[in-house]
Amino acid sequence: MNIRQINDSVYAAPQITAADVAEAKAMGVSLIVNNRPDEEEHGQPRGADIAAAAKAAGMHYIAIPVTHAGFSAPQIDAMRAALDENEDGKTLAFCRTGTRSTLLWALAEAKDGQDPDAIEEAAAAAGYDVAPVRMLLDAFSSR
Repeated sequence: MNIRQINDSVYAAPQITAADVAEAKAMGVSLIVNNRPDEEEHGQPRGADIAAAAKAAGMHYIAIPVTHAGFSAPQIDAMRAALDENEDGKTLAFCRTGTRSTLLWALAEAKDGQDPDAIEEAAAAAGYDVAPVRMLLDAFSSR
């Protein structure tokens, strides 16, 4: 599994399988966030199977699917709430490549008042580029 650490408590990854849940658990992950809609691609693992594996491992699971249409305020708020509820634990967010998960994390952090430059640096250190949402990060930080 290609898990990338964004900060001390958040990781992003490409599509995971139910079998990958045990590895995430061994890393100390207590919440899995699925940002990939079911049926996005033929043959991808079903969210329900990953959710069942997470539950069996004693982990929390939430689906916040993001399509290629972009991000919405409810998705950003749901990600923020998930991160806040798991503030003492580690979170693994995944999608097809990890990019949408990282961008959603970045938007949730900016909406929470975090510095856009620091968000960008953390994402870049993990190998992700927040340029597609940078203007939104700046807008959220100016509130």
